[in-house]
Amino acid sequence: MESEVFERIREYLADQLDVDPEKITPDSDIVEDFGADSLDVVDMITTLSDEFGVDIPDEEIENFHTVGDVVQYVEDRI
Repeated sequence: MESEVFERIREYLADQLDVDPEKITPDSDIVEDFGADSLDVVDMITTLSDEFGVDIPDEEIENFHTVGDVVQYVEDRI
């Protein structure tokens, strides 16, 4: 069973990037697999930061490649 954080991030990405939620896995590359651009990534980080109450510094964003990277970062801080 996937974590609640993963489920919420998957739901957000599916809606924001118009992707079938079933195609979103922890190993999915946000840019390569879903065609997200830098604005999509910044929007995602801003939304997730607000939703989970987690501060995500700009310098950390470059470390987020996969959905799992984002999930792990958020889970480590909530």
